[in-house]
Amino acid sequence: MSAAAIPFDYVIVGAGAAGCVMANRLSADPGTRVLLLEAGGRDRHPFIHMPKGIAKVMADPAFIWPFMTQAEPASNDVAESWARGRTLGGSSAVNGMVYVRGQAADFQALADIAGDEWGWDRIGAAYKAMEGHELGPARTRGGDGPLRISMPTIRTKLTEAVISAGQALGLERRDDVNDPADSQRIGYAPRTIWKGKRQSAAVAFLAPVRARPNLTVLTGVAVDRILFDKHRAVGVAARKDGVAVTFKALSEVILAAGALSTPALLQRSGVGPAGLLRQHGIAVRHDSAEVGANLREHRGMVMQWRVKDHLSQNRDFQGLRLLANTARYYLTHDGPMANAAYEIGAWFKSRPDLDRPDGQILIAPFTFDYARPTFRMERQGGMNFCVYRLRPESTGSVRIGSADPGQLPAIMPNYSALESDRRAMGDITRFARRLAAQAPLAGLIEAETRPGPDYQSDAELALAHRRYGYGSYHACGTCRMGRDPASVVDPELRVRGVDGLRVVDSSVFPFMLSGNTNGPAMAVAWRAADLILNGPAASSNGATP
Repeated sequence: MSAAAIPFDYVIVGAGAAGCVMANRLSADPGTRVLLLEAGGRDRHPFIHMPKGIAKVMADPAFIWPFMTQAEPASNDVAESWARGRTLGGSSAVNGMVYVRGQAADFQALADIAGDEWGWDRIGAAYKAMEGHELGPARTRGGDGPLRISMPTIRTKLTEAVISAGQALGLERRDDVNDPADSQRIGYAPRTIWKGKRQSAAVAFLAPVRARPNLTVLTGVAVDRILFDKHRAVGVAARKDGVAVTFKALSEVILAAGALSTPALLQRSGVGPAGLLRQHGIAVRHDSAEVGANLREHRGMVMQWRVKDHLSQNRDFQGLRLLANTARYYLTHDGPMANAAYEIGAWFKSRPDLDRPDGQILIAPFTFDYARPTFRMERQGGMNFCVYRLRPESTGSVRIGSADPGQLPAIMPNYSALESDRRAMGDITRFARRLAAQAPLAGLIEAETRPGPDYQSDAELALAHRRYGYGSYHACGTCRMGRDPASVVDPELRVRGVDGLRVVDSSVFPFMLSGNTNGPAMAVAWRAADLILNGPAASSNGATP
């Protein structure tokens, strides 16, 4: 019997960070039938699992959804690629692997909006239950969970100088920078890598349970729309290998397609702004004006400095050294090819009057050659900082351009629409320069090469941000949760206005969390499974933060 003929209790759309967690948790009961659908293929390619294979994977259309933004002044009137993962594991299979949990205050703010079930005590318990951290269990960290997390292995004169420079600016050196305290800190950044291999959500949560007879995983299935019986979601219509197919859900359809695809799928299914739906000939099932609104993204900027060749990793990724390091990786799963995109993280206040850090810098001992059309490192030694405001306030939108599921939605980032975001980026860029100017790091730097010394005033730094900024692959907020009736989903992530339908991915965040969104997306999914399985009062496996 084909999967299309079998009614499942839960149909999960999207096998990314959240979808893999949901499939793992919901299928733990052998009496519950779970179907997980992924538009992409299997995650078998070796470059997915080699951490430094990220450049090859991100350039391969077989593994990427090629989302593009609308050009706008804040992006220097240039459309940007917002690529997303299109394989088992979703974007967790193609991201930079830096593992950031967010600040405790973020989740207190979330609890203020969506209820106490989303406060740090609950989310902290979810993190602790799902983490298998190299540093071992602690009050705020898990040591035995399925998501394996390790620390950088390469520590050099340059990386140690960066941390010392941060300490000179008043940042506290932390062994675990994910401690939820809201203090200014710097340290080696934990990463979703274990024994030299990427720990995507598919590796961590899906692979260990694939043999469960009540769990069905189908790849190559692109979901077109949600099927309804009156106002109840009863399944999905999709295409597999070009053939139309439907899948039935007895209990719920769970959308975990991400902040760009989930709102588009809702809109195509008749849940969204009524005017937009009618414009494209879609019958309005529920007029929900905020579906696709409230889009937030970190607009980062890569700053670069020239350092001596022997201090940098640039030469490790070129010529014979690259061949040798690749061979070393396949023999030992160690060396430069086993590292995440960034080695060090710093969280800081761009202005002293702030109550908690508002800026993040991710730091790596290499630099990119932006003068070339294809990805490669510079030939001379260098170091780069990726800088951005942690909680941008400007919001954009995701809106379908037609009822055709093959057409990707229009994305308007609306970067830096608010003066607060424009001012903060100038302050954050100046802080990064102060960090680079501190001993002992200053003694290792020869020159700033990007954006360079020509950008000093507020106006010049704003121009640099327009020219050199980019989306950081952290989009969220397009199906925000809340207790208010205008929110897209309620505090249990049920879509308002219909039954049997939930959203469980980064689109439910009502605001940007403090840092990279992969970890929070998994934690929210873990918590959502608690709510589905045990009700609002449930904690994560009895764990306490």
